[in-house]
Amino acid sequence: MTTLPGPSEDPGPALAPGDTAGAGTASHDALEAAADLVDDVAGELDPAGLESMERLDQPRRLLFVHAHPDDETIGTGGTMARYAQAGAAVTLLTATRGELGDIVPAELAHLGPDELAEHRTGELATAMEALGVEDHRFLVRRDGTGYRDSGMVWLRPGQAAVGEDVDPRSLAAADPEEVAQRIADVVREVRPQVVVTYEPGGGYGHPDHVRVHEATVRALVLAAGEDREQPDVVPWSVAKVYWSVQPESLARAGVRALAEAGAEGAADPDGPLPSAVVPDAEVTTVVDASGQTAAKLAALRAHATQLTLDLDAPVPAMRLSNGVPQALQPLEHFHLAHGVPGGPFDADGRETDLFAGIALS
Repeated sequence: MTTLPGPSEDPGPALAPGDTAGAGTASHDALEAAADLVDDVAGELDPAGLESMERLDQPRRLLFVHAHPDDETIGTGGTMARYAQAGAAVTLLTATRGELGDIVPAELAHLGPDELAEHRTGELATAMEALGVEDHRFLVRRDGTGYRDSGMVWLRPGQAAVGEDVDPRSLAAADPEEVAQRIADVVREVRPQVVVTYEPGGGYGHPDHVRVHEATVRALVLAAGEDREQPDVVPWSVAKVYWSVQPESLARAGVRALAEAGAEGAADPDGPLPSAVVPDAEVTTVVDASGQTAAKLAALRAHATQLTLDLDAPVPAMRLSNGVPQALQPLEHFHLAHGVPGGPFDADGRETDLFAGIALS
């Protein structure tokens, strides 16, 4: 236990009123004692505790929670780059290493799940460098092992689901409460004011996306309460929670433009859309990331196992393994699921800043 130094046995002569002799020495000694006390207290904190204290020195802290490498760039890469460039503390938490993702380049088709995981980990590191995000981490169990990609099957175009043979080590097979607790641990450490993740349908129904959404929602409740397993951990409440979405009008306009341009594999402009596409009225927030286009394109290129870019086409697009083009957009859209909206607002009444309305200290 650290204690303050007590009085010395020989306090020395008392100072007469107005006598400043020795005052400088006394002040110096007091400062040294205070510095020693701070060092002692810091020494009693574990590295995670020290890092959490240091994070509070950064007034804006933002946590993105995604399922696989590439998800973060496709849906929120421009936003990540914009806030990182503006000096905010941006953290990316990825739940799996994407072991079962489809492989686009034929020359890499031989990669097995573990080899693909290692390759995609490298791609993610390169993408984060392009976006300027320095704090990236994978979600791990208490024993230090990671969660594996659960895979998926297509029910219909734009709608996926969990398959029949799921690895017991996968995210979908894990105890949901345990997954939520691991995310809560990161929330308490990072102490973000803002958290961004998927909407309830997981974008298009991928079981890992859905699990990440559900676990993140639960994690924020756990993080705000007392932790029985770690009673010394300070609770943390997040001010705003966003879901990554797309407005229906913009999504259909992009599909229609691709179809009219004769893009190979273009979807039906009037066909069904994935769950990430919501009615325009449900879009509460838009981030203009046009200034970060170069950074996002570089990050997309880094995820070469998962997608290709067609930038010379009449409508610049990205293609995933299914070959369906998706028009590239400079704006990224969100639904405010928790918190109070704040200005400035655009002409449609949507927020333009994820931190709007938050009192920053």
